[in-house]
Amino acid sequence: MKKFFYGFQYAWQGIRYAFKTQINFRFHSLAAIFAVSMGFYFRIQTYEWLWIIAVTAMVFISELFNTALEVLVDLVSPDYHVKAGVIKDLSSGAVLVTAFFAFVTGLLIFIPKIF
Repeated sequence: MKKFFYGFQYAWQGIRYAFKTQINFRFHSLAAIFAVSMGFYFRIQTYEWLWIIAVTAMVFISELFNTALEVLVDLVSPDYHVKAGVIKDLSSGAVLVTAFFAFVTGLLIFIPKIF
């Protein structure tokens, strides 16, 4: 059981690492706070909250995987290598696609409430 609880500690260390070292993770954290604040302000429906929660989680998950891949690539390929760069670019691209989907989802939910 002790090992189980240590797993949570290690997970939080990973999240703290991403928050401290990755400007995009901090940006997405602020965007999530903004989206949640807007949700409370506009009193969005339960199904809309589910979408906000889902896309926010997807962005954070993709950011964490991106950070993990970047650290791993730096570990196994400390010198520049074209394929290492491609791996990092693909990982960043996955975050971009996820963030874009989250942004569009936010627009679809909040634009009708603003206008």
